[in-house]
This record gives sequence, structure tokens and C-alpha cells, in this order.
Amino acid sequence: MYHSLRRSVARTHSVCFDGRRTIAQSASSRRAIAFALNTYSSPQEDHDERVVRMLMFGKPGAGKGTLTARLTRKYPILSLSTGDMLRQHIAERTDIGLEAEEIVARGGLLPDETVLKVVTSKLDSLRHKHWILDGLPRTLGQAELLDVHLKKRNMPLTLAVNLDVPDDVILSRISDRWVHLPSGRVYNMSYNRPRVEGFDDQTGEPLTKRPDDNPEIFARRLSAFYTQTSPLLSYFTNSADLSADAWPNVHQHPHQLSFYKPSGLKVKTLSGTTSDEIWPQLDRLIQNTFPGLRERLEPKVVKTRQLVSSAITAELDVKSS
Repeated sequence: MYHSLRRSVARTHSVCFDGRRTIAQSASSRRAIAFALNTYSSPQEDHDERVVRMLMFGKPGAGKGTLTARLTRKYPILSLSTGDMLRQHIAERTDIGLEAEEIVARGGLLPDETVLKVVTSKLDSLRHKHWILDGLPRTLGQAELLDVHLKKRNMPLTLAVNLDVPDDVILSRISDRWVHLPSGRVYNMSYNRPRVEGFDDQTGEPLTKRPDDNPEIFARRLSAFYTQTSPLLSYFTNSADLSADAWPNVHQHPHQLSFYKPSGLKVKTLSGTTSDEIWPQLDRLIQNTFPGLRERLEPKVVKTRQLVSSAITAELDVKSS
């Protein structure tokens, strides 16, 4: 079959170069090229390239929580919290949970390998789901372990976003920040006020101040961000560059070069002073990077569709009776 394919493709080239026939005029040539294109498959399926597997970096108070909440409201993207997953394992008394509980009880820090077990046990079940990971990675070691694990599962990261908000802006906003602790919803009296001052919009429960929302603690957290996060951004930027440099694939048929281009990991910095400024940039980035991602249906649209479907079903029942 291979030699037959080569002869067919060779005939295609010959008729193009001598001017007597074109590719469009040869049905057998079209079949040969189509077969060649399908013979060499990408290591990553097309639908996997368009799955949102996302990380978001940013200084403390940069708006990661607010922007993540907007993403998950508009699109079918799951927000995965490392802390929530760890608490679930502990509550369910899994092997990982028992190991983590013992370490925490001793006052120790969870090793990177244990943290990764907690997270990847969830991510492995979400192969074709869209997600954004909250709380990981926090160290370069965690980043490397996460990246290697996801690539081995053929479900690599597709987007990393860095939120660039000036230090003085964040410092001035933390004094105005209030949170609903059970849900993590964040409000700001300067630009994102609750409908009723002091109370959560959805539950009506009281809002509280985070204990670390003061200039002294914020300065320490900001210093830790620059120390820990800069290497992470460099790592993923280099990973994205390597993905781009790997193209073209020497194992691909020459005809594929104009038909296939892998998307790889995209790393993007979005700048602004408020979440309202950054949100349109993030929304456009999501739409351009994942053009097949559909928005969630509004409740009214869902209800209308249900009513139409019920009406059609009722009409069919009447006709069949």
C-alpha cells in the first residue's frame, strides 16, 4: 500500500509540473492526497487542542477570583480549587486524604508529589472538559510535575494568563475588599460593591474582611509572589516557545505543512487597573483561542427551549392518538 501511495502521489506531481492535468482534474490524485493527510496523525487530537486547560497568575488582589467567576458564569468552564480537592479527599478518607491529614496534623507542609496526587486524581477524569486550576502550581517544582503529568496523559495545558496590575493599585484596593468566606466571592467598595452593603448578593450572609488584607501582610505576600511566580511564568513561557519551535514536524508528509498547525500552549499577559478593564481582554482571548467554545445558555433561553420542546411533544402526541 505504501508503494502504491508513493506512485499515486508521484503521478500527481508529474501531471502538475508538465501542465497537462491539474490536481483538481484527477480523482485518484485527490484520493491519494486525502489518504496521505489522514495517514500522518497528530499526537494530539483536534478536539483536545480546543479544550480549555488554563492557569491564571496574578499578584494577591489582582482579581483572579473575580475574573474566574466571570469565566465560569459565561462559559462551561470548571473552576478547580486545590484546597477544595484536598479537603474532599480528607473528608472521604481516601489514601491521599489520610496521607495529607497526617502531614497537616504534624504541622508539616505537603510535598509537591502529594499535592499533585490530589489535583491529578481529579484532572485525569476531566479529559475533554474545560477547566481552570486555582491554587496550583505555587512552586517551580509543582509546575514541572503538573506539566509532565498532563503531557503524559496527552492533555497538556492550553492557556496561561498573567494578570498585570500595578502594585500601588492593588495596595489601595485591598482596604476596600470584603469577602463571602463560604463561597470565596469577593466584593470591593470602590468598583464591585454588593447590592446591599455588608451582605453577599446570592446568600444574603454577612461579608467579612480577610485577616491578611492589611499593608504589612500584603507587602510580604507581594514579595513572595515575585519570588515564587516569576520562575513559573518563565517556565511556561519557555514551554510555549518550545512548542512553537517544534513545528514543523519532520515526520509529517510535505502536503500537511499547509493544512495543519498545532495550537500548543499560549501564554498571555493582560494589563489593567480593575477587573472591569481586564475582563474584555480575557473574554476576547478565550474566544480567539477557543473558537468552538460555546457560551452557557441564559436561564430564559433554557426555559424558552423547554417550553417549545414540550409544545412540540404535546402536538406529536395529539397527532399520534
